[in-house]
Amino acid sequence: MPVAANETRPRETLKDRALTLAKELGIARARDFDAAGVPRATLRRLQDQGLLVRMGRGLYQLADVESSASHSLAEAARAVPHGTICLLSALKFHSLTTQLPHQVWLLIGHKKWTPKNPPVSLRIIRATGEALTEGVEIHVIEQVEVPITNPAKTVADCFKYRSQIGLDVAIEALKDCIRTRRATADDLWRFAAIDRVQNVMRPYMEAIL
Repeated sequence: MPVAANETRPRETLKDRALTLAKELGIARARDFDAAGVPRATLRRLQDQGLLVRMGRGLYQLADVESSASHSLAEAARAVPHGTICLLSALKFHSLTTQLPHQVWLLIGHKKWTPKNPPVSLRIIRATGEALTEGVEIHVIEQVEVPITNPAKTVADCFKYRSQIGLDVAIEALKDCIRTRRATADDLWRFAAIDRVQNVMRPYMEAIL
């Protein structure tokens, strides 16, 4: 009957719109659905139907998506869009460490907010100026654009925050970075200068090069 068709069509349209948005974004925020005109009631219904998974406060993903090894980085990037993956998490992404960080290390500005209930455990590092903005690459993980410090910046950051991650981790990362040619000596010196750790890195650089 025409009336029945009219009654069901909006629900099906909202469902399709929500699922399409989740597929396109990989990990979609509640505000993304709001902008697309999808009400929260539709999201709850799709969760009940097992089509959407709520990954954290305001974050959703298709239920049948196979997660990558870097899935937590995509989650962190969606939860904190102004953050940059750094230190141990960046080392792991660039294959410069064998350690498996239990938290996602995130670099953000001094006055930037952090979520109260993030979908993954975060370790927040704050910085300003070039130490925050330089050496950032964008990698697409599960269709999410994820800012990650490049190998040279990551190594310099490890020496800068050696009290938190351990000097041995920083030295090993430096050796692996040079051995695998993930960065040049000039790149490493540049970011050492930005992080103001030239004197700390110099003896290890001279011993390796």
